[in-house]
Amino acid sequence: MGRVSGMGPCRVAGRRRRAAALALSLGLLLPAVSAQAQPLVQAQALAGAFPPGYAAVREAWRPSDARLLASDGHELQRLRTDFSGRRGDWLPLGAVSVALQRAVVASEDRRFYEHGGVDWLASASAAWSSAWGDGVRRGASTLSMQLAALLDPALRRGPGGRGILQKLDQMQAARALESRWTKPQILEAYLNLAAWRGELVGVDALSRVLFQKHASGLTLREAALAAVLLRGPNASLPALVQRGCALLRELGRPDECRGLRDFTQAALSRAREARFDTPALAPHWARLLWDAGLADAQGAIQSTLDRGLQAAAVQSVRRRLGELRGTGVTDAAVVVLDNRSGAVLAYVGSSGALSEAADVDHARAVRQAGSTLKPFLYSLALDQQRLTAASLLDDSPVGLDGGGGLYVPDNYDHRFGGWVSARMALASSLNVPAVRTLMLVGPDALADRLVALGLPLDRGGDYYGYSLALGSADVTLLSLTNAYRALARGGDYAPVNLRARPGAEAQTGVRLYSPEASWIVGDMLADRAARARTFGLDSPLTTRFWTAVKTGTSRDMRDNWCMGWSADYTVGVWVGNSAGASMRHVSGVSGAGPIWHDVFDWLYRDHAPGEPDRPSGVAVQAVVFGGGLEPSRTEYFLGDTAQARFAPPDAQGDPGRPRIAEPVDGTILALDPDIPWERQRLRLRAVDARARPVADARWFLDGRPYGQDEAPDWAPRPGAHVFELRDVQGVVLDRARVIVRGGRFQNDSDAHRKH
Repeated sequence: MGRVSGMGPCRVAGRRRRAAALALSLGLLLPAVSAQAQPLVQAQALAGAFPPGYAAVREAWRPSDARLLASDGHELQRLRTDFSGRRGDWLPLGAVSVALQRAVVASEDRRFYEHGGVDWLASASAAWSSAWGDGVRRGASTLSMQLAALLDPALRRGPGGRGILQKLDQMQAARALESRWTKPQILEAYLNLAAWRGELVGVDALSRVLFQKHASGLTLREAALAAVLLRGPNASLPALVQRGCALLRELGRPDECRGLRDFTQAALSRAREARFDTPALAPHWARLLWDAGLADAQGAIQSTLDRGLQAAAVQSVRRRLGELRGTGVTDAAVVVLDNRSGAVLAYVGSSGALSEAADVDHARAVRQAGSTLKPFLYSLALDQQRLTAASLLDDSPVGLDGGGGLYVPDNYDHRFGGWVSARMALASSLNVPAVRTLMLVGPDALADRLVALGLPLDRGGDYYGYSLALGSADVTLLSLTNAYRALARGGDYAPVNLRARPGAEAQTGVRLYSPEASWIVGDMLADRAARARTFGLDSPLTTRFWTAVKTGTSRDMRDNWCMGWSADYTVGVWVGNSAGASMRHVSGVSGAGPIWHDVFDWLYRDHAPGEPDRPSGVAVQAVVFGGGLEPSRTEYFLGDTAQARFAPPDAQGDPGRPRIAEPVDGTILALDPDIPWERQRLRLRAVDARARPVADARWFLDGRPYGQDEAPDWAPRPGAHVFELRDVQGVVLDRARVIVRGGRFQNDSDAHRKH
């Protein structure tokens, strides 16, 4: 007793460790005894649940990414959905480099093809070395034992390592595994289930991320680095280099050790890069469908996207935005819908690397609609028979009560055309005629119709007022494109069909416009001559086949749009900036228009579509315009609204009495304190009843003659002023009151008058 109690604690611990190791080594040499020594609970667990079948393990494997599939079944996008580990596809052994297979076997289990699950010699050597050797730990786990631990959580190493009994369980599991699986199956499963570095799990993720290549192409040097990663997934760079070089020498290639440190460091630096050779064409659509719960049990999302069309749309966005470099444009979005089924055929949510917010889905971001709402306004006015395509609208300045002050709409080119037909007004996107049309229809009626079309208006018509005609409401590209699809379907609205499959049947929708009004608006938007006033005869809006198209540009050029349809498809394009910054000299026709044109060109690259059939309720009538306002033509009407002649009320040969076109009566101006007073000007313009300039207008300002020979632009000065037009007898023909605000310029203007 004295001798025992006199032993030091280190000597006692060392003898216990050697005794345990010796017991383990004896157990390894006598597997029958070790099997009998297993705890009953562990034995029952292994017998009941282990080993699973190879096919079941492979079937249960799930990548960490969902896969978006095109309509033809090809992969379009991978979407990370599981962040517990970064897993790729399950690779068959034939798709893995032979060099990697050799390196892993040499590094982890050199007698893999000789033992039956447990390498008794290696285990005994490791146990003996642990008991009597230099204290260096030597692993003896075979690939089969490691795979057993990967398949059964109860066999995995804990924080303090594995105990003797857990080690015996692992060995028994490995022997059971070898009795049911072949060696190639064990090696294949191990390569696919093992953790390599950081969050990388499986050989597919390892090769595509760290080495940016397919697993079949891994070289011996890459294979050696991968193999030593298995031994220490989070080992330091020097340790990996040392182990890798030792393995290369063992494999007979010591020359590969040259430059191994730089090679290893470069590989490890790629741990967070995107997967090699993985398509990334539709990340935003993949996310939308995933969030909608449309993935199957294997994580595959079947979509209706056309693979070629999607690639063409992405390429067009990148190319066209590159052409606009320097104009402040960084982003774009594209949506292509099938008119019949509502299926989404292409969906580009951003410009990718060019975007300042590539992860934002700009196809679902709310943006100001601009002139893209005008077709819905004119369709409503046609249905209500408040006007026809040939009706004349006055394109001259108009001042309206905007609630917070005078609302004076202007055209994009800052010119007014006098009396114009509704056809020309819509096709050329004239703003003042659109406002006059909304005065006939009413903002509430238009707002209600836009909501019924699926547009996300959150306020009533009273909130937007007459500015709603010019697109002051916010919309999304996806909802706006689908609203245009309603016009393409003859006024029949149906939601976007997220669950559509290739070859889906036609949707049944809700009738919001008559087929006749929808067809006439489409004919107006397809009229190249009618839009020539604003866009010219040759522009990106002109296609070699029938298309109806409308552009839009929001306030301060923050957003521009190009929307249109053919008999088969509806295409919507938005161009702008993720942060809403203004663009420089980029409008719907120059920004979004070229992308829209490219998409339609691809859709009809090998054929030309026909024109939509004219509904039977559309009447055909030859019309002429009084005063030669527009050329005679064939026009289309709803029912009994047809007539043969159109002329403004006072266009009977008499030019009528002159009037002030600019400034509008009641105008309120605010002088800009950042611009010198003498540089600020107000344009003066007088026209006759047919909106033609009046050359001999006699202007008076505050009762005094002003610019008798020619009415120059006026330098505004603070205060209330009255402009008058008078005839030769001094009779006042028209009057416009103007209020100019800007107190700090008062002294400057007084000094100016004194001089």
